[in-house]
Amino acid sequence: MRRWLAVWSVAAMLAAATAHAADDPLKICLDEDRPPLSVHHKGKPDAGFDVLLAQAIAERLGRPLKIQWFESKLDEDSSPQLEANALLSDGRCALVGGYALTMDSLVKPGMKTARLPDFAGATRDDRRRRVALGVLAPSRPYVYSPMTVVLGPKAQGRKIADIGDLAGLRLVIESGSLGDAILMTFDKGRLIDSITHLVPGRDDLLGALNRGDHDATLIDLGRFDAYRAAHPDTAITASGYYYPIGANRGYVGLASEPALIEAVNKALTELAAEGKIAEFGKQAGLTYLPPREPAILGDVWMKIIQR
Repeated sequence: MRRWLAVWSVAAMLAAATAHAADDPLKICLDEDRPPLSVHHKGKPDAGFDVLLAQAIAERLGRPLKIQWFESKLDEDSSPQLEANALLSDGRCALVGGYALTMDSLVKPGMKTARLPDFAGATRDDRRRRVALGVLAPSRPYVYSPMTVVLGPKAQGRKIADIGDLAGLRLVIESGSLGDAILMTFDKGRLIDSITHLVPGRDDLLGALNRGDHDATLIDLGRFDAYRAAHPDTAITASGYYYPIGANRGYVGLASEPALIEAVNKALTELAAEGKIAEFGKQAGLTYLPPREPAILGDVWMKIIQR
């Protein structure tokens, strides 16, 4: 009788723990201003590809979803890697969505602590304190994010099959960007004299291209999707060319939570097989491209220089 009671007690405790886990919200951190991946504006419904995917993941895991919105503002003491790590290590969320899966972004941080990015509900103390950092662990990727050539009105219809096909066009790029490195180093600087540099955050790159001030640029595909959604009558067009070095995006969590990453991977595998992830991309206005090998990109700068 005592043995039966002991077994029953253990089973009851496990059942209670499982029920509690099911009631525990799945907390996912998303950037509040990264359309068409994730958008959070006061007074408007949350939107974006990563919002739809997060809802589906939480449903597959049988847990309610809670999105922790944050605002990424880079400075000399921060980076996307450190911001994500700080949010996870502080318990603000268990996963960060839309994370670029590169070797550099997943290495053990060289700093022991980092500041939190601004997030919804942050207090004055939150903005001042530093968080002890953990080790990041990625999920399987769920979308591929390449660089693409976007054409201005005077270059509409130009066939672009390689960066070399940009010769003779008036190029524009933001200083210090990945696109800048690609264009400036192409074929030992063959395009340099055709490039105009703009200051990121101050100059309107796509607006200048739309006005016809320039003929082409090289930017992240998602950024073009966002501009096209906000300006449906724009004169800029997609070339259809994707630079061959691109990064997958996925979730990132802490290495101390392997069971969660495993469960998320299972859900992502099922959703991809059912065509749901591609469907979410279409709903959000994202040019969806499935993940590509390698799942985690190596040294992107070295690859660019070698090309």
